[in-house]
Parts: sequence; C-alpha cells; structure tokens
Amino acid sequence: MFTGIIEEIGEITAISPAGDGWRLTVRAPKAASDAVHGESIAVSGVCLTVVDSTADTFDADVMKQTLDVAALGAASVGTRVNIEKAMPVGARLGGHIVQGHVDGVGSIVEVRPGAQWSVLRVSLPDDLAPLVVDKGSISVDGTSLTVSAVSAVDEAAPWFEISLIPETLAATTLGSRAVGDRVNLETDILARHVERLLAFRAAPEGGSR
Repeated sequence: MFTGIIEEIGEITAISPAGDGWRLTVRAPKAASDAVHGESIAVSGVCLTVVDSTADTFDADVMKQTLDVAALGAASVGTRVNIEKAMPVGARLGGHIVQGHVDGVGSIVEVRPGAQWSVLRVSLPDDLAPLVVDKGSISVDGTSLTVSAVSAVDEAAPWFEISLIPETLAATTLGSRAVGDRVNLETDILARHVERLLAFRAAPEGGSR
C-alpha cells in the first residue's frame, strides 16, 4: 500500500522484452539504496515488484495487461517517473490510501499556470467519472491529490481539475506535464467499494448477489 506522497523523481534507463511484457530498469537512488528483491515500489502510480537492484537502480517486470491499461506502456528510455516505496506499518498516512492499481488513463487537456499554483484539467474515462468528486482524493501518476473541480454529470466529455502547489510542481513529474500528455489514474478505493455495493443492491431479484 502507498500514500501518494512522492519520494523522488526517477528515470527509466533501460527497457527490455520479458515474455509479452517488459523489464524496466529505473534509476532512483533513494529508493534503490535499500531496495530488496520482492518489495513493491510505485512507478508513476503503478505498483511494481523489484527483481534486482544496484546502489542507484532497480529492475522490475511489467506484465502486458499493465502496459495495456497504464500510461507506462508509452514510456521510453529517458522517461521521468514518480517513485514511492510501500508504506511501512506505523507510518503516517500523509496522502490517502493508494494501491498502485491503475484504473485508467487520462490526458491533460488544459494547464493554467499561476504565480504560485498551477491548475491541470484532466480528461476522465466515462466509467471512472462517477468515482471522482469535488474535494475528494485521486492519484495522478501516483501522486495523491485533492480534486478541485469536476465536470457536470451531463457533460459529454468528463474531466476533473487538480491544483498543484509549488512543492508538488517541483517534487513530481506533474510540474512538467503539458497538454496531450497521458497520466495514470487511480480513484479512491472507498468510492470503488461503494459503487460495487450499490451495483449489487440494484441487481434484480434472483440475480447475482
């Protein structure tokens, strides 16, 4: 489990085929310094398992299903990524509960820079729109953020906005995002559970329970 508080910005230094997926080498000195085989590290919001490491890099395998549903599938050597190691038991929950299981991919549709803040508007897949609420939590490329605005229920192209403080702009890859960039989205796990419960409540008599 993660909290969406990014620890460092890493860089993909190698990509090699691994079956129908990839093996990534990521340069992330802070995370790699004490990484051990089998531990979990979130790479731009995607939970990956360490299979090898050096003093400043770690290797992780990425299955095809992950490449198909996450923006990581478009990564290349040199791509900068947000890095967070799994939360230790007893640590502070600085962001919100993040699993590292990407729900879908959005695109940056507007960037509004300000003197101190920057506001990003992000497109939202139709199936995720009911799970995103104003002032709720969302993970964008692994970063725990508060939703500052959402599209109306009847808008044809759903979106949400996030307001980024200077620390977030400097400490994550979101500070360099531009219109058209694709980002990994993970909605709040509590919202997903509520949606599932309501779906079962609405099932017709004799249906799945």
